[in-house]
Amino acid sequence: MRQFATIAMNGFMELARQTVFLVLLSVSTAFIVFLANVYYFALGDDPKMTKDSVLAVIFLTGLFGAVISAASSVAQEIRSGTALAVLAKPIGRVKFLLAKFAGVAAALSLLSYVNLMAALVASKLAFTSYGEPNLTALAIFYGAMALAFAIGGFNNFFLGRPFVSDAVFSLAVTTTLAFVVINYFIDTRYMFAEGYEGKADPRLVAAVVLLLFALWILAALAIACATRLELIPTLAVCSAVFLIGLMSDYLFGRRAEPAWRTFSTNLEEIKASPWSERQKELLVQVISRHDADKSGRLTYEEETKLTPAERKELTEAGLAGAVWAKVVYTVVPNWQLFWLADALQGTREIPTVYIERAFLYMVCYLVAAMALALALFENRELS
Repeated sequence: MRQFATIAMNGFMELARQTVFLVLLSVSTAFIVFLANVYYFALGDDPKMTKDSVLAVIFLTGLFGAVISAASSVAQEIRSGTALAVLAKPIGRVKFLLAKFAGVAAALSLLSYVNLMAALVASKLAFTSYGEPNLTALAIFYGAMALAFAIGGFNNFFLGRPFVSDAVFSLAVTTTLAFVVINYFIDTRYMFAEGYEGKADPRLVAAVVLLLFALWILAALAIACATRLELIPTLAVCSAVFLIGLMSDYLFGRRAEPAWRTFSTNLEEIKASPWSERQKELLVQVISRHDADKSGRLTYEEETKLTPAERKELTEAGLAGAVWAKVVYTVVPNWQLFWLADALQGTREIPTVYIERAFLYMVCYLVAAMALALALFENRELS
């Protein structure tokens, strides 16, 4: 266990000393707060647009962070021979790869934490067309970031410590202090942010935690790619998985889902549906038979009342969902499950049970992705 912790900590510190990690961290953090000080003229939806943009920045930053961290932690060590030197000791490949993932996951957690501090500040500073940017809060936050760089420079010049890692850890501290000062001592109630006037939106914590789950999955996939590929191919593969996963519901979900769950007896939707006339007629008959609330669709309770004979008839008509779509839909991560920007509208809350289910979903994908990474790494020639 001590060897695992040592490799993981060394991997984390190595990533924290990467200049590109500091650049990614500082630029994303500064840009997130900047997004809260833009006139959107969105007819009252300005705070929501700010939160949507902030979460998008965190997600994309995490994508690049996961790929760069995995490539630096695994691919570069394989290429330089460091991995061979470590594995020459009584350390198995399984322990080595899992420890590397732990280091990358810790680095992504630090990146997400600093971005979360900026996101909470942005949610407090977001304003509608009747508000205006709070220059005092901006000066405090950007001054805190400048202080972090000053601390890194001071430690490097006078104490001989590495500038990058000290600046990274200082950013985590100074942005937290800046958030506390801005949230509790800066008055922004005049900005008319719906539901959270003058306050940081606490629901962003849950939203960013869900994004962190997705980033851990991306990190595991990036490590699997890094066992065989260099930085650019790894980035290409992970970007493709990222984009396909964002469109998973549209590309595969609707084809994998049984038709009676999505079909509507509304005349316009019937005309637009892709089913044949015979299939449409069968769906209309079955849904109309069980549509107690006359909504035109089957609710979950109404669907449970379908008889085995009706399910068999619908399945034989080719309406139970395509098998290939079900397989692909299961294999490709669905990033929309971790993207809850729409839930931040108004004062709605993100249920705890949803976070728990997302955590289990993430654990299952992590197991599968790390199993793939271990399979690819097991026979990799390191000499």
